[in-house]
Amino acid sequence: MQYLQLYCVLALLNVLHPVHAQSNYTSYAESALQTLQGWYNSTSGLWDTAGWWNGANCMTVIADLAAVDNDVLATATSVFASTYTLAPPQNPSNNLYKVSRPGFIRTYYEAPPFNTTINNRRDVDSREEAVPELPSSVSSIGDDGDLEVLRPRATLGGNAAGFLDSCYDDNSWWALGWIAAYDLTQNQDYLDTAIGIFGNLTGSWPTTCANGGIYWCATSTYINAIANELFLSVAAHLANRDAANKDYYISWAEKEWSWFQSVQMINSAGTINDGLGSDCVGNRNQGVILSALVELNRASPNTSYLSAANSIAQAAITNLTDSAMVLHDVCEPDCAPDATQFKGIFIRGLVALQEASPMDLYKEVIGANADAVWEQDRDTGNNSLSVDWAGPFVGWVNSSTHSSAMEALVGAVAVGS
Repeated sequence: MQYLQLYCVLALLNVLHPVHAQSNYTSYAESALQTLQGWYNSTSGLWDTAGWWNGANCMTVIADLAAVDNDVLATATSVFASTYTLAPPQNPSNNLYKVSRPGFIRTYYEAPPFNTTINNRRDVDSREEAVPELPSSVSSIGDDGDLEVLRPRATLGGNAAGFLDSCYDDNSWWALGWIAAYDLTQNQDYLDTAIGIFGNLTGSWPTTCANGGIYWCATSTYINAIANELFLSVAAHLANRDAANKDYYISWAEKEWSWFQSVQMINSAGTINDGLGSDCVGNRNQGVILSALVELNRASPNTSYLSAANSIAQAAITNLTDSAMVLHDVCEPDCAPDATQFKGIFIRGLVALQEASPMDLYKEVIGANADAVWEQDRDTGNNSLSVDWAGPFVGWVNSSTHSSAMEALVGAVAVGS
């Protein structure tokens, strides 16, 4: 019944918010790219006003646009090359920590350049405790539950070391960004960097929960959904690109997905909680799993993967959108510096699912959000995009709010909304 109600609402959307021509979405996305690049720092290789992991998402949305708009491919290729070389010296390394409470997720930086542009207030979560140093080898949990050494953890390909900090979700965002760059350029250095990052991630397995999963950070005992969804996504993406080691990555992805379901990260509403012991629900957790399961199904076809992805996507649409199908996070408008990125992450995953398992619902949601972003969440003076997509335009904007909202415009181009 709830999905029938959704479709009834969708039938009204073309009356309330007329769908824009496809060429218009492309034009909007190209304008958004031009605005985004106004924040690009050609010295640091990153986007000013946003954090380290947000930079990976800024790069990924550019890759997403270039994948559907050949006119921006040269810009994207130039950005990849610059960021690959210039960003590593800006890596916050161990000078960051993360806090997650209901309605509050934030990265704090304690070293330049991010401590002055983002936030340097120390506010350590009570759950953040030191954990033993991780082993120097990559391990996998075999079918019998025993540890099995697969390859040295110290073997890092490409420039992986330059994109590793102490938090595993950050590292995974960069891995996915470099995979997106590889898809466009076929530059092996980019893929090798992602491979090296994943090799490092596997050294963090397992946690103390059900002998599986990974922690949020090397210095954290919090077991959250996003780090584990990203682990799954990187493994599944690599399974479809590193042919010589396909089975290795499939094994990791399947193991992660099996563990993820067993510890009940997915709640009774069908959405994904922030982590174990948390009932906070955000857009990023719903989006990453969609593209992860799409890639896993591509690598190792199993109807249950797309079925699960569809269930999560539809539950997220039911629970996280308003009556016009526009996405919201509970923190709006005060979502800086992390949650400003979340809605774009969901759209990216929904686009991937729409391409693999098309539904009118997904296409309409993507289009509704793209329309809202452009019509209601834009500074018409400079085409910058803010945090509340339903509007009205919030008086502050940065490269994180903008790149997130830009993902909706790119998504509309990709699915032909």
